[in-house]
Amino acid sequence: MALISYETVCSTAIGALTRAGVPLAHARLQGDLLIEAELADRPSHGLLRLPRIIERIENGVINPETDGARTWRRSFLDVDGRMGLGPVVADSALAEMSEHARVNGIAIAAIRNNNHLGMLGWYARRIASRGQVLIALTTSEALVHPWSGRTAMLGTNPIAIGVPTAGAPFVVDMATSLVSMGQIHDYAIQGRPIPEGWALDERGNPTTDAGAAKAGSIAPFGGAKGYALGLAFEVLVTFLADCAVGRDVVGTLDSDQPCNKGDVMIVVDPGERPQIARRITDYLDAVRASGDAAHPVSVPGDRAGEARRQRLVEGIELPDRLWQQLEEMAAGGNNGTEKVRKAARRH
Repeated sequence: MALISYETVCSTAIGALTRAGVPLAHARLQGDLLIEAELADRPSHGLLRLPRIIERIENGVINPETDGARTWRRSFLDVDGRMGLGPVVADSALAEMSEHARVNGIAIAAIRNNNHLGMLGWYARRIASRGQVLIALTTSEALVHPWSGRTAMLGTNPIAIGVPTAGAPFVVDMATSLVSMGQIHDYAIQGRPIPEGWALDERGNPTTDAGAAKAGSIAPFGGAKGYALGLAFEVLVTFLADCAVGRDVVGTLDSDQPCNKGDVMIVVDPGERPQIARRITDYLDAVRASGDAAHPVSVPGDRAGEARRQRLVEGIELPDRLWQQLEEMAAGGNNGTEKVRKAARRH
């Protein structure tokens, strides 16, 4: 593993993106999202995805220059991503939604024809830091088997919720699968076996082999209830975004298919509520205090926040092979491009 300073990681990632033809402002957004995932100890949503993003740009299934097209119908924002970078399209939509919600109280967006959003908590934290609530949903390729099923039929379909407090925003970011496919890929890259119960192989048999799990299916979280929630998100997002559904979804794990999943975002602005924000902060502190030394209690975001503070000081740890690939991408040249393509195919 290589331990790299935050500043060096930022400049290298942004350099790789701009070398691939991404405008600087867009490269900063895409790079920030990936690096924040590394800081929060979410490598499955971090820089291991950069080689595939760049290969998708080279293959013409990402347009790095667009921020999409947006049409308002009262408080509903219809967004055609026009094959843009996921965070660029979503951030542009959220900027309009935030202003609309300040006037009207609420804004809802349905996004289609957009690329992978990455870590949804990144968006939730940005909106909650403005004093607004965000609920974000997205779908993916069919990676999850139904409860009692053996074949992948629905996406990991994560949800993020961000709520303002008197301190750091409260953010929940979770998939409706037991784990994300990004975590499976992360284990595969490291050559580590996955825990029992995470996934089935392509024949529908339980497996601890991350490579076999990539070709199989992931379990829903929480048994039948998690499956039902994931299925509800699948049909809700599909209906609102007019996107592909189930096994027809492609484009977040390959390098050459236009991405056809959907995204839904809801921004709520109830006005200034400092007393309620303080009440929530006090409540979360009480939840933490309900534990003891033998059984400590945390709330969502605590561990990620501590990891972020530590990595900003000590640096970000990346697999040696991945860091070499990032440096080659930033340096450019045919040798680097070919290695990027090979890396994207491996991941």
